[in-house]
Amino acid sequence: MKVPPDLAATLAAAVSEGSLEGAARALHVSQPAVTQRIQALEKTVGQVLLVRSRPVRATAAGEAVIRYARQVEHLERDLGEALGVETQPRPSVAIAVNGDSLATWFLEPLAVLADELGVTFQLHREDEGRTADLLSDGTVAAAVTTRSAPVPGCTVTRLGDMRYGAFASQAFAAQWFPDGVSAPALSSAPVVDVDEDDALQTRFLRAHDVDPHQPPRHRIPGSSEMVRAIELGMGWAVLPPALGAQAAGLVELGGPIVTVPLHWQQWRVRSALLDRIAAEVAAAASTALGR
Repeated sequence: MKVPPDLAATLAAAVSEGSLEGAARALHVSQPAVTQRIQALEKTVGQVLLVRSRPVRATAAGEAVIRYARQVEHLERDLGEALGVETQPRPSVAIAVNGDSLATWFLEPLAVLADELGVTFQLHREDEGRTADLLSDGTVAAAVTTRSAPVPGCTVTRLGDMRYGAFASQAFAAQWFPDGVSAPALSSAPVVDVDEDDALQTRFLRAHDVDPHQPPRHRIPGSSEMVRAIELGMGWAVLPPALGAQAAGLVELGGPIVTVPLHWQQWRVRSALLDRIAAEVAAAASTALGR
């Protein structure tokens, strides 16, 4: 079976744009042409690839085809550079990254590449435990993730350990932890989480033998918003020390350091651009995280 790259690219455009009409605009063709291409692609592979919902979404088989389409884009770009033929005026790469890395060390290497290579980045901020899912479904070409086992068709490079400490405002610490961090104090002091999947505060509580369901817990989406909530005295949370030091009036509460191992995963394709990005990210991580 041979999947025509132009048909795969049409499917990818439909999912990216959310509709067949959007794909038609992005590809500068008619909507019937988009429909015909996707139907021809589904006939070729013998499977349904697109759920005609609003927005449209790929089936599991469709995700595999979309991933193939985006890998072909990278290979075509590298081939064009090798032949001295311009394929795209500005290459673009989609990457999934956790919010804390994005807020502390991750942007610096991307800024270097944006300046030197003229590449643009489409960043998807997601919990580090879920970023690999965006890699496996073809949404992104690379991801910062806690997953050490490679996503099928990907390579893995260890970046280092993201370290976290517990922080609160001075007034909050004086009110809730006048004698320092202890199990009784942690059992009643309000906690700030980013979302329901934020396990860092839970790990800190369990390290002190505290039931994580016992203290009241705020849910404040977004790293910067979470830090602002801590500055305002709404609760305590576990933060990277660099982020806690930048915030206004926060103090570290002490207690065990929570560590999260991070890895870089990217498609296993021979792409000079992806390899250059991986090298810059690994170098920045080595400085910021250690190995």
